[in-house]
Amino acid sequence: MRSPVNWALLGLVIQRPSYGYELVQRFERTYGESLELSSPSQIYAAIDSLAKRGLIEEVRAEDGPDFVRQPKPHYRATEKGACRYEHWLLSQLDEERRRSRLFAQQFAVLSPATGLRVLALCEKACLEEASGLPTASSPPEGEDERCLVDRLVGEEDRLRVGAKLSWVEYARGELKARRERRDRTP
Repeated sequence: MRSPVNWALLGLVIQRPSYGYELVQRFERTYGESLELSSPSQIYAAIDSLAKRGLIEEVRAEDGPDFVRQPKPHYRATEKGACRYEHWLLSQLDEERRRSRLFAQQFAVLSPATGLRVLALCEKACLEEASGLPTASSPPEGEDERCLVDRLVGEEDRLRVGAKLSWVEYARGELKARRERRDRTP
């Protein structure tokens, strides 16, 4: 399963069983900035796909008041769905490592002079990003999900920028050493 919408929806169902329209609303509220839906029907297609794979299942909601003609089907994650979601989350880390390795391979083919120019640009971008990052804060009482997401992302951004700046210094030293070796070789 490759669709990020399907994975995001599975996460929402793991968090709390819901019916279709509620999932559309929760999806837009939770992922609206990061993951856009082409239309609300994309959620219903994802529900069908997840159900066919056995990752979610339909659960009949308790019958409501008499004026409700037809109860809305709710969906909950299966044990298989929760397990697959956990594995998928971990695979995202592998994907980040793969992209880092690819970047390093593409960077390594540069001449030392070009590599140093790229590092200077990278360092400048990191410093600009760091200047715009909020400072770490303590969790407020009654913290909501959005606040937790913002704090987690903020901390990851701070750590990532710090690590990238350390990497820039390391790579700069490696390129200077490479240039010196080339200059000494007749």
